[in-house]
Amino acid sequence: MTQLILASASPRRRRLLEQIGLSFRVVPAEVAEDLPTGCDPLAGVMEVANRKATKVAKGESRGLILAADTIVLLAGEILGKPAGFEEAVAMLARLKGRKHEVITGVALRDAAGGKCLLGYEVTTVQMRALTVREIRAYVASGEAYDKAGAYGIQGKGALLVKGIEGCYFNVVGLPLVRVADMLKSFNFDLWSDKERG
Repeated sequence: MTQLILASASPRRRRLLEQIGLSFRVVPAEVAEDLPTGCDPLAGVMEVANRKATKVAKGESRGLILAADTIVLLAGEILGKPAGFEEAVAMLARLKGRKHEVITGVALRDAAGGKCLLGYEVTTVQMRALTVREIRAYVASGEAYDKAGAYGIQGKGALLVKGIEGCYFNVVGLPLVRVADMLKSFNFDLWSDKERG
């Protein structure tokens, strides 16, 4: 069985892979996550994911390296991870009552052969018309940090979201069906791995 290696320190991505019963190793990729200046957001997230997969693949002799990068896009502007409390509050104040897109770029690289597949997923998220009190209380909970757009849908952030169009798991940080399709392209048997777990 081909070994799967997750090139991410994200506990959310780790939990999603565990949820579908996959066995994998975690090897975080320390790379710059900034998108190339003036690039298309879709191309940008795939480029960052590819950077991560390539970095980890250099230290591995075999296995499939899975890497991802997620951004929030509001009216064409990328919202990254907030640097502090007030920046997180300001981000959520901009998102409230509006739709935005969550885009995840995914890279899957064969460490031995060098073959690499790139893909992406886009989910539209409609935020509730939040009050200032709700926003500040949410940020005070600590969930807003280390997340693009200053919220996580899988926790208390679920209370901020009115609805979504597309893949829920993409908003959490890893579009599982997209990843499964990419793994199949490498003849990775998702079901037998699950049975052995």
